[in-house]
Amino acid sequence: MNLKLHEQFKFTESMNKPLYQFFTNDHHRLEKLLNKATEQPDEIKMDYYHQFRTGLLHHIKMEEKTLFPAAKKVNQELMQALIPRFRLEHGALTALMVPPPTLSLIKAIRYVLERHDMAEEEPGGLYDVCEALTHGQTQELLEQLPDVEEVPVHPANPAPIAIESARRALARAGYNFDKIIESVD
Repeated sequence: MNLKLHEQFKFTESMNKPLYQFFTNDHHRLEKLLNKATEQPDEIKMDYYHQFRTGLLHHIKMEEKTLFPAAKKVNQELMQALIPRFRLEHGALTALMVPPPTLSLIKAIRYVLERHDMAEEEPGGLYDVCEALTHGQTQELLEQLPDVEEVPVHPANPAPIAIESARRALARAGYNFDKIIESVD
């Protein structure tokens, strides 16, 4: 991460980080749902995938509508430097939620989520920065987050334009769909 964040903030492993824990726990919940949806190698359990899909969109909304604005109020310059990458990835992940799930699509989702979540969770990552910036309003934010409304979702769109839009959103975020699905796990 740039801007020498470790010099601006003192991050420690033992630091009480309730916002970090809230969002990280939600990452784990979403990962479990996606794993349940894909337990069988050639089958996608749609009930679990739907829970994952709506949960991921809700998670992104909580970050975009509550966490980011609160941190931006404290240090607009820093957050304007950090947020674009995460917003591009949020856009890519959101676009990947539009087409019906396939094994290739899920491979791309996992690939992006792994990198995205790591950048948020790593020491000095986005969650540490937001936690440090909003430390005076942690309780207020923790009370607001559960009240963020669910994102209304439409049925998956099987039209070719849906996957093409997802490919373009991935490219804007710096990912190549074809290279991701061709890579060996």
